[in-house]
Amino acid sequence: MTDTLIATSRTIGRWKARDVWCAVAGIVSLALAVGAASTVSVPVDSDMGLVAVLPYPFWAGVLILNVAFVVALRGDAEGPARRPVMIGLIAVLVLMLFGAAAFATDVPRGEIAFRHLGIADALSSTHGIDPSIDGYFNWPGFFALLATVLQATGLDPVSLALWAPVFNMGLWLVALAVVTGYLTHDPRRRWLALWLFCLGNWQDQDYLSPQAFAFFLHLVVIALLLGPLAARAPAFRGFRPADLAAWWRARTPAEPRTGYRVGALVTVLLLIVVISASHQLTPFMVLIAITALTLSGRVLPSRLPLIAVVVLTLWLAYPASAYLSGHPPLADAGLEAATEANVLDRVRGADGHVLVVQIRAMLTIVLWGLAAAGAVRDWRRGRLDIRVVLLAVTPLLLFPAQVYGGEMLIRVSLFALPFIALQAGSILLPAEGGKPTLDGSKHSQGGSKRRSYLAAGGLVLACTLLAVMTVTGRFGNARYDVFTDDELAAVAAVQRLAPTGSALISAAHPTPWRSQGYLDHRYRTMDDLCRADLSTAKCGPVVYDYARHSPGGAVVLFTRSSEASLVLQGFTSEAGFNELEEWLSTHPGVELAYSNADARAYRVTP
Repeated sequence: MTDTLIATSRTIGRWKARDVWCAVAGIVSLALAVGAASTVSVPVDSDMGLVAVLPYPFWAGVLILNVAFVVALRGDAEGPARRPVMIGLIAVLVLMLFGAAAFATDVPRGEIAFRHLGIADALSSTHGIDPSIDGYFNWPGFFALLATVLQATGLDPVSLALWAPVFNMGLWLVALAVVTGYLTHDPRRRWLALWLFCLGNWQDQDYLSPQAFAFFLHLVVIALLLGPLAARAPAFRGFRPADLAAWWRARTPAEPRTGYRVGALVTVLLLIVVISASHQLTPFMVLIAITALTLSGRVLPSRLPLIAVVVLTLWLAYPASAYLSGHPPLADAGLEAATEANVLDRVRGADGHVLVVQIRAMLTIVLWGLAAAGAVRDWRRGRLDIRVVLLAVTPLLLFPAQVYGGEMLIRVSLFALPFIALQAGSILLPAEGGKPTLDGSKHSQGGSKRRSYLAAGGLVLACTLLAVMTVTGRFGNARYDVFTDDELAAVAAVQRLAPTGSALISAAHPTPWRSQGYLDHRYRTMDDLCRADLSTAKCGPVVYDYARHSPGGAVVLFTRSSEASLVLQGFTSEAGFNELEEWLSTHPGVELAYSNADARAYRVTP
C-alpha cells in the first residue's frame, strides 16, 4: 500500500524543483544547439566535417543537457525524475545529435536519400515492379510504402528526407523502450540505455532508407519475442541429452493469455515477411536473433526459426532471384575479405578523414568495452541476462559472411548497439545493495555521498565525450555529403539537358541526383567506370569513350562534393581531379553546357 501511494503521489503531485530545473536546462540546451547549428555555413570546408565548424554554444548545450540528464537520472529515493522530463531530455538529445545538419541546411544529407525518393517516384509512375531494373526493385517493400505515404499525405519529399533521421530515431527509441522494459525493471538503467543508444549511434543509418525501416521492425520483433512470446526456462542442469530434453519440455509461457500469444505470433510472422520484402540484410539479423533466443529457451514457439528460414528462402528464390542470379551472396565471403573491405580500405585518405574513421572505431570499442565490463560485473553478482548477451554478440556472425560494400561492420555494430548500451549501463550505473550509487539518498553523509557525486560527475563526463565522438563520427563526411543549392541547381539543369535514354555521368557517388527520372537515364560514376585508377591517362579515355558511344549522348557532371569525396578518401588529388576535367573538356564533341560556383556540366554528343 505504501509503495502504491508513493507512486501515485509522484504521478499526480506537484513537480519538484529538480524536475523543473532539468526541464528548463533541456530547453536552454536545445536553444543553444539550434542557434549554433543555424550559423554554420554550407559547404562545410573541413576534413573532419561538422564537428570542426560547430560554434562553442553547441557544445555548451551538449554539456548542459548531459548534466541535466544525469541529475534527472539520479533523482531521489523514489527514483529518477518524472517521465515527461526524461522523455523531453531524450527528445532534445535526438534533435541536437541527429538534427544538427538539418538546422544548418534545408538540403537532405547524402546521395542515397535522393535516390530512394526517385525509386518511390518510379514505383508511383510505373504502377508495377520490374526486378530486372536493379537490386532495389528486388526488395520493394519500403519503397512501395514510401510512395503510398507521399501520395496519400502530400508531404514534401525533400522535407521528409531532411528530417527522416530525427523521425526514425524516435521510432527506434520507442521500440527500444519496450524492449528494455522486458529486460530490466530498473528505471534508471532503462533511461540510461536509451541515452547511450543515442550517444553511440554514429552509424548514420537512420536516413530515409529501407534499412532504417527494417531496423525498427527488427526491434518490434525482438520486443514481441521478449514479451508475449517469451518462455520461462527452468534451471539448466547440463548438456546430457536427457537433461536437455527435460529442460526444453519444462519451459512455460511467460504470457498466460493465449490470445495475446497468438496475436503476437501472427504479428511476428507478418513482420518477417515485410522485412524480407524490404531489405537484403535485416532478415538475416532477424533470423539470428530469433534462433539465438529460441535456443536459449527464452522463446516459446520453437519452430519460429524454421518458419523464418522458409520465408526468407522463398523470397530469395523468387522475388529476389533476378538480383541474386548475378550477385551470388557468398561470392566475397571470408574474414580476410570482410576485414579488408570494412576496416583497412576505410583507413585511408586525408588526415582529418582518417581521424574521423579512427574516432568511429574508438567509440565502438569504448562502448563494447563498457558492455564487457558490465557483463563481468553482472555475472559475478549472478544477475547476467543471457538474452542481452546473445542479442549483443550474435550479429557478429554475419561479419565474415558478406562484404556488403564495405558496410557490414557498420550494420553489425548498429544491430548490436541497443543491447551493448543496455549492458554498458551495468558498469556506468552499478547497483549496491539494490540501490544505484547515483542515488545520493541511500547515505546522506560521509564517503558514500562523495562517491555518489563522483559517480555522477564521471557519468556526465563520459556522456559528453561520447556525444562529441558521435557528432564527429556521424557528420565526419559533411564536406561531401552536405550539398549546396548550387549543386542541386546543377543536377536540375542536367536533368533538363539530357534527353531520355542518355547517360548521366558524375565524378563520384556523393551527387544529389536520381530523385526524379530514375528510369529515364543510365546513371554512372567515374569511380565505378574507372575502378581504382582515376588518373587522367587511364580514366579519361574510359569516360570519354563511354559517353561518346552512349545512345542519345551523355552529360558529364563535376561537382564540389564529388571532388571532395575522392580527395578526402585518397582516390585522387585536387590537381588530378582538375586535370581530368580539363582533359575531357578539350575533346571533340564535348561542350560546357552549364556552370556555377559548385558544379560544371559538359554535354557529350555521340
